[in-house]
Amino acid sequence: MINLSNIDFRYRNTDATGTLQHARGVEDLSLHVAPGEFVVLTGSSGCGKTTVTRLINGLVPHYYEGELKGEVLVCGMDVHASKISDISAHVGSVFQNPRSQFFNVDTTSELAFASENRCVDPAQIRSDIHRVVEEMSLGPLMDRSIFALSGGEKQKVACASVAVAQPEIMVLDEPSSNLDAAGVEDLREVLAQWKAAGKTVLVAEHRLYYLIGLADRLLIMRDGRIVEELDASQLAGMGNDDAYARGLRAFCPVPMPCRTGDGSPLHDPGTRTQPPLQTLVCEDFDFHYKNSEHGIRFAVHEFPASQITAIVGHNGAGKSTFARVLCGLERKGRSTVRFGGRDYAPKERRGLCYMILQDVNHQLFTDSVLEEVALSAPSGMSEEEARIHARAVLDQLDLAELADMHPMALSGGQKQRVAIASGVVAESPVLVFDEPTSGLDLLHMRQVAALLRVLSDAGKVVIVITHDTELVCEVADRVVEFL
Repeated sequence: MINLSNIDFRYRNTDATGTLQHARGVEDLSLHVAPGEFVVLTGSSGCGKTTVTRLINGLVPHYYEGELKGEVLVCGMDVHASKISDISAHVGSVFQNPRSQFFNVDTTSELAFASENRCVDPAQIRSDIHRVVEEMSLGPLMDRSIFALSGGEKQKVACASVAVAQPEIMVLDEPSSNLDAAGVEDLREVLAQWKAAGKTVLVAEHRLYYLIGLADRLLIMRDGRIVEELDASQLAGMGNDDAYARGLRAFCPVPMPCRTGDGSPLHDPGTRTQPPLQTLVCEDFDFHYKNSEHGIRFAVHEFPASQITAIVGHNGAGKSTFARVLCGLERKGRSTVRFGGRDYAPKERRGLCYMILQDVNHQLFTDSVLEEVALSAPSGMSEEEARIHARAVLDQLDLAELADMHPMALSGGQKQRVAIASGVVAESPVLVFDEPTSGLDLLHMRQVAALLRVLSDAGKVVIVITHDTELVCEVADRVVEFL
């Protein structure tokens, strides 16, 4: 079904000066996936997982340019010599960033798009959409604007659009990265249905617990090579310590804790009659998107400085919307933000808060990683001071060697860390991180957790919107649940 033989691939990129660079993708890699097999690829960020998925779906070399050696056969087709349109008839792909694969502005049309392009009978398309909507519990997401969906909801729609087209091979890159616990369970059920139907499934993923029991093989990659293979029987006898010893995310579910700094259970931090000046107070938030019931409404939430507050809740609960209103990115509706003894109007909040977006592609602007991070430095810093500060933060996040690379040439996890570095350099009193560990491996998740703690210890208000229970267990002092 899938045969990769002695593959070497190096991406052709340029650095900040325009000098040609060849970044490693995979090296001397061979892989055979049998029909109906379920294979999981994992390993550190930048290890080559995503490159393998691109070799199979034809994006390498038809979209991503570089030097390719070896042979890639998919369903008997030579991927290098075949049209990508022919490959896509057999291989369905779910990308790490679902926005990059959408072609329509509403969800129902997006589900129909691939089948319409293959001239499938309209009645069959409607039947396939109905089936997938039922299987994936997507009823509330139908006939919605793509732009009004949360990150996790977009991920669900991307998975559903692939399922409707019914290719023989399903290739998914970090499909759970923005999903809540219920969404992950829904995804697992869909993957189980695909496996039961005889589909060949290949998943590149850091978040592993939901795939144990489905995977026939787990392939661990490092530096573009497969360095270890674990079969289903081996995985069944392993726990989280076995995963951590390999530098991997948990093999077993990690429950979401609900605790404050003193350890008492808490979903909602409650109110104080005389909150200290270093507490960020958010009152009377009432915001809804135009022609939609989706939005947020609450009386008060408080976020103390020198503590890390994790905001959790299901996809679509309003977590990212809250962050956008707090940071002044949404000016309509009603909201009061108080910090340091004064109120901040929406247009003033951009100086108070710095937000690392869920989709970091929206906030990468420059031609090099170093310039990108230095760009966020406070206005009082000289250019040289900003670059020195930026280099120090890049070193903390294991990004120093990428300083001269173009941000858009990086892997998803590397982009995430660049955006986090920009937020650290900004030195704003309030830092809001929206899914900061999306696409990050264990090592880099722990690096981000350590950096969050440094920021908290420096007296910052640190708010982390996340579904990542491992991150919450690692670093959160308080948990607020949006319902």
